[in-house]
Amino acid sequence: MTPPLPTDIATVVAAALAEDLGSGDLTAELLDPSARATAHLLVREPATLCGCAWFDETFRQIDRAIVVTWRAADSERIAADTVVCEIRGPARGIVTGERTALNFLQTLSGTATATRAFADVLAGTSTRVLDTRKTLPGLRRAQKYAVRCGGGENHRFGLFDAILIKENHIAAVGGIRAAVSEARRRSPHVPLEVEVETLAELVEALDTAADRIMLDDFSLADMKRAVELRNAHEGKRQELEVSGSVRHEALAAIAATGVDFVSVGALTKHVRAIDFSLRFV
Repeated sequence: MTPPLPTDIATVVAAALAEDLGSGDLTAELLDPSARATAHLLVREPATLCGCAWFDETFRQIDRAIVVTWRAADSERIAADTVVCEIRGPARGIVTGERTALNFLQTLSGTATATRAFADVLAGTSTRVLDTRKTLPGLRRAQKYAVRCGGGENHRFGLFDAILIKENHIAAVGGIRAAVSEARRRSPHVPLEVEVETLAELVEALDTAADRIMLDDFSLADMKRAVELRNAHEGKRQELEVSGSVRHEALAAIAATGVDFVSVGALTKHVRAIDFSLRFV
């Protein structure tokens, strides 16, 4: 199911076009202003499609006479050498908007495709894959949308909608209990997570009001022990999230420990663009 679209698409696209166009497309002036064209967009590799709305908005802002007809939708798996859409309209507008439209589509499809690879491994387990705040500047809403298109879930959006107490916060405040207690006092109704680096810190965190505990760079054996300690702990059942250089090949073993979440910064940070090609026909 395709998630709701972000509300900032038009603004983000406008900024990208301003960056690319400047005072105008000098090369497009080679084309007859009255010429019309039809183009096909081909994907060169298997992927999970994402970014159709940004693609559409790019051409809408260039020239409303350009019509994009999609043969696939966001969240769909698309095979290599598939025509995913057709673009018809003024030739100048199509060549002017091509690069910006493709930049959005290739980047967001890259994020969705990477997420799908993680989500597929975790399918059938109780562990879910999360994104992080390690996103491309200006594209956070877009990339978090792409993660959901790929079957993942979103962690906090920013610094304002949830609390994540990490090692520097703990050191500055004076310990896990003190940091969680003060955070809960200041923000009693906000989701609260605390990071731990050892099993001893986990035991301390289990006796706090945190909603979730992040296991930072734990070994598989320590992840399993952490789940056992959490399950045996009386009182509030806190969720456990694994973080820190999570590798795709380790996912199945991580899920087998029984943790609730795996957060992966690489989904949005190490983006490999999907290979699309737009050609006049």
